[in-house]
Amino acid sequence: MLTINSIGIDKNMELPLDFTQRMQQLLGSDYPAFAHALTHTNQPVSIRINTAKGAQAPAEATLVPWSGGTGYYLPQRPTYTFDPLLHAGAYYVQEAASMFLGNIIEQFITTPIRYLDLCAAPGGKSTLALAQLPKGSIVVSNEIVRQRAQILAENIAKWGNPYAVVTNNTPADWGSWHNYFDVIATDVPCSGEGMFRKDDTAITEWSPANVAHCASRQEGILADIWSALRPGGMLIYSTCTFNIEENEAMIQHLISKYDAEPVEVKTDPVWGICGALAGNAPVYRFMPHRTQGEGLFMAVLRKKGEADTSCGTAPNMRDKKKKQNSKNKTIPIPREVREWLTTHEYSFVADETGITAYPNDYADDIQAMYRHFNVLHAGIPIATAKGRDLIPTQALALSTACNHNSFTRCEVSLDTALAYLRREAITLPNDTPRGYVIVTYHGVALGWVKNLGNRANNLYPQEWRIRSSHNPDTIVEAGVKSII
Repeated sequence: MLTINSIGIDKNMELPLDFTQRMQQLLGSDYPAFAHALTHTNQPVSIRINTAKGAQAPAEATLVPWSGGTGYYLPQRPTYTFDPLLHAGAYYVQEAASMFLGNIIEQFITTPIRYLDLCAAPGGKSTLALAQLPKGSIVVSNEIVRQRAQILAENIAKWGNPYAVVTNNTPADWGSWHNYFDVIATDVPCSGEGMFRKDDTAITEWSPANVAHCASRQEGILADIWSALRPGGMLIYSTCTFNIEENEAMIQHLISKYDAEPVEVKTDPVWGICGALAGNAPVYRFMPHRTQGEGLFMAVLRKKGEADTSCGTAPNMRDKKKKQNSKNKTIPIPREVREWLTTHEYSFVADETGITAYPNDYADDIQAMYRHFNVLHAGIPIATAKGRDLIPTQALALSTACNHNSFTRCEVSLDTALAYLRREAITLPNDTPRGYVIVTYHGVALGWVKNLGNRANNLYPQEWRIRSSHNPDTIVEAGVKSII
């Protein structure tokens, strides 16, 4: 389902005077085209599909060329809230320029790695990494702000990849795991100049003082996290801003202070990506008058030292006060629960609260993360325990590793799917077996109901529900069929 809205901008938008003067000095004769793009052109609409859930590009979409093959521009903006496939994790709404990460992954990463997305909320770059990294890679997605970390955990669960961990910690916390990660992506908090066309707040909050504050904060983040990158590993640095202080100057800071080596990324000239506005390091700027996307700066740097791509164990953290992940009392894991997953490459952990499965290769690492970090999501939460009953989790239903042959599935209409996502009562066909049933829409899992025969209890998470009480007036049903 796609409901079509127009998307435009405020033609009376006024850019901050100090920003205008700074950009005129940087861009020279290129500035008028840049300013016109910011104030008089519409932002592109783009999504990235989840091929692991069978998603295909909409027929009317066009490829985002630097996305790694899964990003697409849409001709108009849908009302995403009323598309069940968005809630099912069949695609992710992501700004096109940010998908350049896919091009970097394609070029440089060919074997399983440990990957940290340090400032990950709401999850666009993390889900892209989960989709495009080699099978067997683990992605740790971290967010320091608790509320944003909860949104991140929800989006990671919806994407459904079991090789994911979500944490709510500081960069310094992760910096204590020396030489652990092969790649660290730092989409650092910035002054947000690249979001002017998209977010009015970015304009009202901008000031030269805030630019300086952000640059200082970025230096601190990089100092905190640098030790967690292994020798030979890569740091991917990005912002959504245009100025020099937070971009080229920060790359020079990494080169000067940490002896980092800039890495050149292959691009196609027809993409319109710009180079550095200062210095000669290889950097990649997405400018709204030259590329079809919002403002983005990205660069890749390698940490000097002998590369070691072997995956060992998590660092020894005995000097730290350990958090306890589980109760002393454990529960047995029923044999049938092990059949709820499509393969046997997972280690199961159970306590009186429920059962979770971790990929075998990272089970010890994830357990160590639980002891030392605030982990919000990891692997596949399988079931929660309620008395003697094991209730399958929402994360299991949405996981790409869920063995749907172990459960009854019930395909529902658009109206029923939206009612389910509002957590309203729904009616299943009379011949539906009793027990836990996976509700699907266009073949993609939405979540669970418990069918009691005379009624079905809706188990969709309360905190995820659609809060709108009415459907949009215009629904283009063909839009859904073209995505899946």
